[in-house]
Amino acid sequence: MTIPFIDLKTQYRALQPQIQARINAVLEHGQYIMGPEVRELEERLEGYTGAKHCITVASGTEALLISLMALGIGPGDEVITTSFTFVATAEVVVLLGAKPVFVDIEPDTCNIDASLIEAAITPRTKAIMPVSLYGQTADMDTINAIAARHGNIPVIEDAAQSFGAEYKGRKSCNLSSIGCTSFFPSKPLGCYGDGGAIFTSDDATAQACREIRVHGQSKRYVHTRLGVGGRMDTLQCAIVLAKLERFEWEIAQRLEIGARYNRLLDEIGFQRVVQRLNRTSVYGQFTVLCEDREAVQSSFKKAGIPSAVHYPVPLNEQPAYKHLCCSDCTPVAQKVAKQVMSLPMSADLSYEDQKLICQILKPGARDA
Repeated sequence: MTIPFIDLKTQYRALQPQIQARINAVLEHGQYIMGPEVRELEERLEGYTGAKHCITVASGTEALLISLMALGIGPGDEVITTSFTFVATAEVVVLLGAKPVFVDIEPDTCNIDASLIEAAITPRTKAIMPVSLYGQTADMDTINAIAARHGNIPVIEDAAQSFGAEYKGRKSCNLSSIGCTSFFPSKPLGCYGDGGAIFTSDDATAQACREIRVHGQSKRYVHTRLGVGGRMDTLQCAIVLAKLERFEWEIAQRLEIGARYNRLLDEIGFQRVVQRLNRTSVYGQFTVLCEDREAVQSSFKKAGIPSAVHYPVPLNEQPAYKHLCCSDCTPVAQKVAKQVMSLPMSADLSYEDQKLICQILKPGARDA
């Protein structure tokens, strides 16, 4: 029997009545764009995170893009971020004519190294965009303090992998000027297509984001700013509303499963991405560090167990972005990119499957 990398089928079976009821309600009222479920979801997520405003959008990428647009970022501006992330983080910066300035990462968490950010700030720096990688936030208090010392530079948390995580008791997406998340199906809280959300407690930023997501409209056919078609459709909002009914249970399960992985890996002495104190990871991925990744992945494949690499090439080495930064400016990211491998992870992963996965990782097992 193959172990699923992310078990969406079991999750669906557990929530099928609620999901179908939510979908049927949308089919009945027929408001597929900006229907009542859109605002209902936004209100639920505001309550969950503690942020004053939630603006649902078409994807996590759109959340980042609209946030940058709301801040007025454009040609000549710089945005400090990490090179060890999905391409969307830098892509949206370049699409607006601005420049991503890549900072190296912590070798144990793989998150941006906050101690390196201050040296990267210039008069052109208009935002700092840390990524909450693998479900764990970056050192947000340190980053916010640096931003404050330099004229209150806006901080945008790219929380596409960390919705539900906590930092010092506060929810991811409500840790800085703006928080952005994704509801891509594989995320800790996912829909059945694309979707995302922006979180802020600043009224002006929220208003700008709401207008930008509907082509810059302040009211129908009055376009007060440049915008995009960035709405999250009603059906996807309805699905996320249904999934919220067991989200707290899923977070608890992820924490338990993550702790079990940690114990099992400690027993065999296998390296993994570290979870820091005062940061509660939701394990958007559970990632280990392999000196011989190709051999490990081959053993997994033979056993019918999926794995993935997030991410094999830092952004400053990607063909579309390498001209923006020297190739050796992020040595830790370069090293880690050759070692990371993500294991199956979802709220319904069994202990027996975890033991099997870790047995294959055990030194010497692949030579037997």
